[in-house]
Amino acid sequence: MAITAFSGSAVAVEAAPRRRSRIALVLLLPGILYLVLFFVVPLVSLIITSLESQTAPGSGVYQYGFNVQNYSDSIVQYLPQILRSFLYAILATVFALLFSYPLAYFIGVKARRWPLLQSFMLILVIAPFFISFLLRTLAWKTILADEGPVVGTLKALSLLGPQGHITGEPIAVVFGLTYNFIPFMCLPLYTTLERLDVRYLEASTDLYASGWSTFRRVTIPLSLPGIVSGTLLTFIPAAGDYVNASQEFLGGSSSAMIGNVIQSNFLVQSNYPAAAALSIVLMAIILIIVSVYVRRSGTDDLL
Repeated sequence: MAITAFSGSAVAVEAAPRRRSRIALVLLLPGILYLVLFFVVPLVSLIITSLESQTAPGSGVYQYGFNVQNYSDSIVQYLPQILRSFLYAILATVFALLFSYPLAYFIGVKARRWPLLQSFMLILVIAPFFISFLLRTLAWKTILADEGPVVGTLKALSLLGPQGHITGEPIAVVFGLTYNFIPFMCLPLYTTLERLDVRYLEASTDLYASGWSTFRRVTIPLSLPGIVSGTLLTFIPAAGDYVNASQEFLGGSSSAMIGNVIQSNFLVQSNYPAAAALSIVLMAIILIIVSVYVRRSGTDDLL
């Protein structure tokens, strides 16, 4: 009887993990199906489209094939736009970090003693999300227009020539990218700095460290996960943005980004293989840059 009871309990112990694994699989199934339907299937379709070839030159009709030349042709033809996109994205990320870090530090560390002020400033950071991305960009187009207050003031101060303008120039595109993605930079920084133990800062001061040394050796290393998260959330969408650089908003023909080229090939020229190839190239370059950046920063767990 004892042997039978022991055997029964052993079987029950072995069956319990299997039952839990089945339950976990059932719970994961909706998420897996979502990823397959809305990520894997579109990605495979994009890759197949990028390899299509025209049935006849200039026909605009494409057929399935394995035309790898679409990638090399697209890169050679649109290399300036590709380089410009990553340059604008890097500049916007750096400017957003320089603006957001002091703001996030004040909200997360200095404003702890004033909860109402902290909540109010957080609301101000989140408030742009309640307004359409397009409306915000259009508003800045009006503000930065040739007849707007900014250009008028700069001309009055002789900081801008009589025929000078801001919209349609790279500076307007970088400004628009920086402005629109500041909340994506500020919120991860705030989340990290809000958990920062100020006793480390006090200990650094007690050890006669200067304010700059404390910031460089204590604050920045402890807030590094927030910096990495914020830069990724800013750089990735900024590199593929097409709204700010379009002629209808803040950009012009000389400041077009790769997103504008993809949009034009997909919706205007109906050159689907070129647009798909550029999308894959953009995705691959971003993955390489992000992987190297995260590994060099020592925050591999974010991948």
